[in-house]
Amino acid sequence: MTASTPGSATAGQAVLEMRGITMRFPGVLANDHVDFDVAPGEIHALFGENGAGKSTLMRVLYGLYQPDGGEIRLRGEPATITSPAAAIQQGLGMIHQHFMLVQTLTVAENVALGVKSARGPLTDLGRVSSRIRELSRTYGLEVDPDAYIWQLSVGERQRVEIIKALYREVSLLVLDEPTAVLTPQEVRDLFGVLKQLVANGMSLVFISHKVNEVLELSDRITVLRAGRKIATVAGRDATRDLLTQMMVGREIAAVEVRPDTHAGQAMLAIRDLRVIGDRGAEAVRRLSLEVRSGEIVGIAGVSGNGQRELAEAVAGLRQVAGGRVEIAGAGVTGLRPSGIRKAGLAYVPEERMRDALIGDFTVAENLILVGSADPAYSHWGFLREHPEAHHGPRTVRLAAGAAGGPAHPRHRRRGVGAHPPAPGPPARQRHRGPRHLRRPR
Repeated sequence: MTASTPGSATAGQAVLEMRGITMRFPGVLANDHVDFDVAPGEIHALFGENGAGKSTLMRVLYGLYQPDGGEIRLRGEPATITSPAAAIQQGLGMIHQHFMLVQTLTVAENVALGVKSARGPLTDLGRVSSRIRELSRTYGLEVDPDAYIWQLSVGERQRVEIIKALYREVSLLVLDEPTAVLTPQEVRDLFGVLKQLVANGMSLVFISHKVNEVLELSDRITVLRAGRKIATVAGRDATRDLLTQMMVGREIAAVEVRPDTHAGQAMLAIRDLRVIGDRGAEAVRRLSLEVRSGEIVGIAGVSGNGQRELAEAVAGLRQVAGGRVEIAGAGVTGLRPSGIRKAGLAYVPEERMRDALIGDFTVAENLILVGSADPAYSHWGFLREHPEAHHGPRTVRLAAGAAGGPAHPRHRRRGVGAHPPAPGPPARQRHRGPRHLRRPR
C-alpha cells in the first residue's frame, strides 16, 4: 500500500526523505534512528564498512523490511511501502549486490517479469526485446535480449538489472555495492552510465565502502557506522582521510609497502589453453601464462571475454578443449575439482552465493561442502554430529567473522543479510558448468 503516486519532485523538494528509521533484528540494532534524504537529480552515496547498516536502510525503503520506527516521505508525501511491488509503483528501483534474476530465463523474459503486457495474459517478448535494444543503444548497455541469464558474465547481468529499472521508468534507483565484481574498465563504464541517468533526470543512491569511488561519483555522501548516521558531507568537501576516519571512528595508519620480492618457480603454468563457452563459441583461445611463487598475476578485461571460463577450466569446473594446465610442475588437465584441490589449488568464484555457498547451510556446513565424504566428517554415508570440530574452532570463528555474522559455527549464512542463492539452469544446460557441489571422488 502506498500513500502517493510517482511523479516529479518540485524545485527544492526532496525526492526521498527518511526520518528516524530504526530497524532491529534479534540481538542487532541494524539502523538506529537514521535520517537520509535524496535531492532531485543527484547521486547520494551511502558510505560505510560492511555491516554498517547501509543495505538494511535501503531494503526498508524498497519494502523488503518493515521498520520498527521512523517515517518515509516520497516527493513530500508520507509513504508506507510494504513490498517491492509497492516500491516500484512509487517509481523506486533497487539493484541488489546479489542480482535478482532468474537464471533459466532469457534477458527479455527477466525484464518482462512483473510488467503488465499490452497483450493481456500473453507476454509480448518482441516488444520487450525491441525496448531493451533501444535502451542498450541509448545508455551503452550492450546485452542480447535472447541470451539466457546463466550464460552471462557478472558484468552483463548487472547491465540487465539496470535495463530492468530503466524499462520500469523508475525515478529513484538504489545501487547496492554495484562495483564489487567489476573490472576497473567496467567501473568507468558504469560511472558513465550513472552520470547519464542523472543527466536525464533520475536520482541515485550509491551504496559503497570504497572511498575513491564515492569521492569520484557522489554529489553528497552520508556515512553510517554501526547502524548510526555519522554525518552527511558534500562530495566536493570530502577527503579520503575524512571519510575513512568517519567510517571506522579512528585515524588509519599508513600502510607499509613491502619491497619487491623475487619470483620463484612456476606454481601454475597454462600452455595453449582452449576453452569453449556456454554458447558454444571459443571463450579462451590458445592462452599461455605462468604464475610464480611470491607474485600476484592480474587478468584484466571487460566481463564476458573469457575470464570466468579460464578460471573454471583451471579449477576443473569446465572441460578443456585443448592445451595443458600444470600445478607445481604436475599436469592436472582433465582432473576433477577434487583432484585439482589435492594438487594445491583453491578457487573463489566470481558469484560466491551461486557457485560456492548454500544460504540455508550454517558456516560450518559450508566449510565442509567439498569434503563431506571424508571420514573426518561422515561415517557410512551419514554426516557426523559435529563435523565442524575437525576444522578447529578458530577456523570456524574466522569464517563466521568473514561472513559478517556472529562467530558461531551454527550461524546460518542467510542470517547475515545474504540472499538465498538464485536457481541455476537445468542440469542439461550446465554440463560444462560448476561441479564443485557434487560429492567428491
